[in-house]
Amino acid sequence: MEGKEEDVRLGANKFSETQPIMTAAQSQDDGKDYIEPPPAPPFWRSELTSWSFYRAGIAEFVATFLYLYISILTIMVFVKENNRCQTVGIQGIAWVFGGMIFALVYCTAGISGGHINPAVTFGLFLARKLSVTRAIFYMVMQCLGAICGAAVVKGFMGKQFVRLGGGINSVSYGYTTGEGLGAEIIGTFVLVYTVFSATDAKRNARDSYVPILAPLPIGFAVFLVHLANIPITGTGINPARSLATAIIYNNYWGWDDQWIFLAGPFIGATLAALYHEVVIRPIPFKSTLISKLFLLIYKQRG
Repeated sequence: MEGKEEDVRLGANKFSETQPIMTAAQSQDDGKDYIEPPPAPPFWRSELTSWSFYRAGIAEFVATFLYLYISILTIMVFVKENNRCQTVGIQGIAWVFGGMIFALVYCTAGISGGHINPAVTFGLFLARKLSVTRAIFYMVMQCLGAICGAAVVKGFMGKQFVRLGGGINSVSYGYTTGEGLGAEIIGTFVLVYTVFSATDAKRNARDSYVPILAPLPIGFAVFLVHLANIPITGTGINPARSLATAIIYNNYWGWDDQWIFLAGPFIGATLAALYHEVVIRPIPFKSTLISKLFLLIYKQRG
């Protein structure tokens, strides 16, 4: 059984060297002032016997539940009023989504990493920041938490939930499917790119305040993306959020554009992971791929 002190010290992951975000970098003997976390193995059976692994999944479930409950309930209040000036307005909705992400990432970062979004989890998985078992577990718990959050809102709203649209995502009138897909891809790219940048090990070492402030730019990115995308798609950028409302709403209209809100975020997350790992942080990429390729070509010519 894991000791309490060790569990608290290592936070979300017993295997601290693969903790993807919100972990302060340390010095090492090779002249760098930070440690580049080694890639996580694709499968890590030891995780399945660690309580911290399941605790992290529970944290993702609860965080996504609260995220959906507060945000979708805010949307319902906004749609319900005939005079929109009496409600929070579009700017208020964007603040709710961004503010909830800020608060929930701050609360859960030391336990699970504070993903609260399958697209974020997928992007970090592509960068080998976590194992496939942890990635799948997080995604499942995020979707379950989102479904429960939307279901509680429906329980409060009753028949009005369906009448008011259920907070589902769909491409707005006047915009094409391609434009909606593009908005979701770019919006998710902004979010996942911000996550990578705000939690970069090199920046954490150079600027000691970065781990503390990391939830702020992530939440602010969500706020800005919502301001831009609400008129186009209602803003998904989170497959768990979009899927949960479609399931609870359970109407053909809610499923028409659903593929956009599943494919778009995962494409955006993939592009953000590639951009950060290949362009912004090219040293590991060069040392593991390009340099070996040139060395192989040089030997063959010799």
